[in-house]
Amino acid sequence: RCLPSRPMSTPLFPTPPGHVCVLRLSALGDVCHALPVVRTLQDAWPGCRITWILGRLEHKLLGHIPGIEFLTFDKKAGGAGYRELRRQVAGRRYDALLHMQLAFRASLVAALVPARIKLGFDRARARELQWLFTTHRIEPRAREHVQDSFFGFTERMGLATRRLCWDNPLPAAALEYARRIIPDGERTLVVSPCSSHALRNWSPERYAAVADHASARHGLRVLICGGRSELELEYGARIATLMREPCTNLVGKDTLPELLATLARATVLLSPDSGPAHMATTVGTPVVGLYAATNPARSGPYYSRGWCVDRYDAAARAFLGRPGAELAWTTKIERPGVMHLITVDDVIERLDALLAAGAPRTPTG
Repeated sequence: RCLPSRPMSTPLFPTPPGHVCVLRLSALGDVCHALPVVRTLQDAWPGCRITWILGRLEHKLLGHIPGIEFLTFDKKAGGAGYRELRRQVAGRRYDALLHMQLAFRASLVAALVPARIKLGFDRARARELQWLFTTHRIEPRAREHVQDSFFGFTERMGLATRRLCWDNPLPAAALEYARRIIPDGERTLVVSPCSSHALRNWSPERYAAVADHASARHGLRVLICGGRSELELEYGARIATLMREPCTNLVGKDTLPELLATLARATVLLSPDSGPAHMATTVGTPVVGLYAATNPARSGPYYSRGWCVDRYDAAARAFLGRPGAELAWTTKIERPGVMHLITVDDVIERLDALLAAGAPRTPTG
């Protein structure tokens, strides 16, 4: 899906570059946002080589994609991780580095990458001193969704269109796993209850109530999915115990490619602000997102923001004493109790509306 970009300043590349390095280490949602940037580069400049530096977990989700060279950076390895990356890029000279991560750790990685142009965010958005590690900046813009802000990089390089395409071809084993989990024709609600930020999480009791409604009222089979952390395992077991209707608890039992393949076959995903919410977007599955601690206008599932429960403004008023519109765009309201502002009825209303509309698939490119 190609869309026009906005007016640009003088492009950095009036002719195609030969080799571009993308730096986006984490997290799962943000590497999902970065993939259409890479697809836009590949579509416009098919002869350009793409190297992408990313984290180990994120490599498990994207590392099988052909046509991209992936270099994995292990942040847990300390100095050894930086030394290994320096060894891998030694002797190279990239035409451009797209420094797409606002973290000092990522900027230290950027310092190791030999590139003629190092492109980062504009000064207002270049938090954690990112501006010290770049030679050029994207155009300043305010109050954008993360996905749109990432396209500032392709625009600054000189591309007049953006390609909102993910095209993540999954391994055959992951596809077969998903077919076993969700047979053809089965309508399914996937509940992915946990974010990597615990204060974004809703309560197991409320998830169970919505899942029971989805099963009893709409005949949806319920799958509970998640990773292998102690919190996720506890959440999955608790939701399954609280539910009156049958469910399948898959928490800790799949890989990231298997989860993505499962999301691709699901009818709808229920999730807080989390990586799986954006993974679902990449495969066209609508998301009922739960947003109070964070702003869905900035970080909601890109094509499903209309299906999200948005209590960000209520959270801003309750916890910070002013409207959400008056807060800095990146403000998170990760406070104990903030997700209690979202009621079971709020979520049921959005789920019912989505299903009444036929649970339409969202664009994938």
